[in-house]
Amino acid sequence: MTRYASAHTALPVIAGSLLFIGSPLRADAADPNSPARVVAYVAGWSMPAEIRADQLTHINYAFGRIDGAGNVVLPDPGAAAQLARLRALKKTNPHLRILISVGGWTAEGFSDAAASATSRNTFASSAVALLRAHQLDGIDIDWEYPGQSVAGIKSRPEDKRNFTLLLKTLREQLDKAGAVAHRGRADHYLLTIASADREYFDYTEMDQLHVYLDWLNVMSYDFFNSLTPTTGHHAGLYPSPFAAPADRNADASIRQHLGAGIPPQKLVLGVAFYGRGFAGVNPLHDGLNQPYERFEAEHPYSELVDKYIGKQGFIREWDAEAKAPFLWNPETHAFITYDDPDSIAIKAGYVRIHHLGGMMFWELSHDHDGELLGTIVKSLSR
Repeated sequence: MTRYASAHTALPVIAGSLLFIGSPLRADAADPNSPARVVAYVAGWSMPAEIRADQLTHINYAFGRIDGAGNVVLPDPGAAAQLARLRALKKTNPHLRILISVGGWTAEGFSDAAASATSRNTFASSAVALLRAHQLDGIDIDWEYPGQSVAGIKSRPEDKRNFTLLLKTLREQLDKAGAVAHRGRADHYLLTIASADREYFDYTEMDQLHVYLDWLNVMSYDFFNSLTPTTGHHAGLYPSPFAAPADRNADASIRQHLGAGIPPQKLVLGVAFYGRGFAGVNPLHDGLNQPYERFEAEHPYSELVDKYIGKQGFIREWDAEAKAPFLWNPETHAFITYDDPDSIAIKAGYVRIHHLGGMMFWELSHDHDGELLGTIVKSLSR
């Protein structure tokens, strides 16, 4: 679900048992005013051996895909067993809701699926059938991106309107299926999307489509990556003092969503459980907002703790204006941008102050001994 991520490519499924611990964290899954949403993306190719179900309200399993006929299907034969393992977490937390996220970076099929009333009905009916077959609680749409082919996928100008119509069709069919299944308001089938900022709004009808959604998972990260000309805070809450006027940040993204008339309770702020590394960086300002020679790699937070933070010549720096950490190696001119417990705690405070709907993250296996997830839960409950 990273916006420009190699993690979206197909990778082998890693089997593993799930360890259930703790007492349940409760949130009303159907109530957009719920203050306690903690939404974890769990990738099928890196299923964690341990999932702290008591600390989560929702899990988005990544990713479902769209087949050649426009149907929503599982990504591989092993996915059904993984979904069963996730459902078993409800033994520990009966209030946990499991969704399947369809799409991801480079995921093809959305433009065709949304193109006509017939194709939209095919998509929606197959999504409902999949949810019922695997006893899931909802669907998350991660179309990256309507009207744009930046990920190498098909797009058309009509995507702007068709995306709204696709969500409308999904909402109608999910509600009908929920009524048949006797799912009440508290456990109705959920519909969410992963949203972005800036040009994402140019190619979508954000002021209209949100009425069909329970909430939006705002991808407020990947602001700097292999496609940007300089380094920067890829998940900065506010601008760096050296940021260019056009640089992105999470606060600006949330404000753009609010400006479209989306209720704050429907906005779930995204945080990153991974960092992005750059090599051959101009050393001015310890590499912050500087040109670089090459994008180096994506690093899970667990790897950063084990190998980089305070190690191998990397110095942990803190940008007090952006509220973001970064690593700088003055000898190798390497720069790594990431989220950590300090920045995530501040973002949780931002969620509380602005009455947002909670926090989500990509993705659970990147955490380090539950450190980041624990920070989210503790900081949201203050």
